[in-house]
Amino acid sequence: MYQEDKTFTLRFCLEVQFPDDYEGDDDHHAWVRAWESRMKPELIKTVFDSLRRTPHWSVHTRNRGKSPEDEIEIVLERDFSKSQPFSL
Repeated sequence: MYQEDKTFTLRFCLEVQFPDDYEGDDDHHAWVRAWESRMKPELIKTVFDSLRRTPHWSVHTRNRGKSPEDEIEIVLERDFSKSQPFSL
């Protein structure tokens, strides 16, 4: 079977600022926990909900060996080997 692919990267960088007298890990990375527990899951759900509404495409995650805290690869697949008319 012949296969083609195209990669698109959407990268998020979380940045926080603290006052000059901040002593390092005083907040125990609460801002990271907020991202992991609330913001990231909601974002991923929204992306999947949107992609699943697109006809003829299936969507799933793929693990390339990185921690899901650092990377989530979303794969969109369309199979033209099955009898479907070609359309965009």
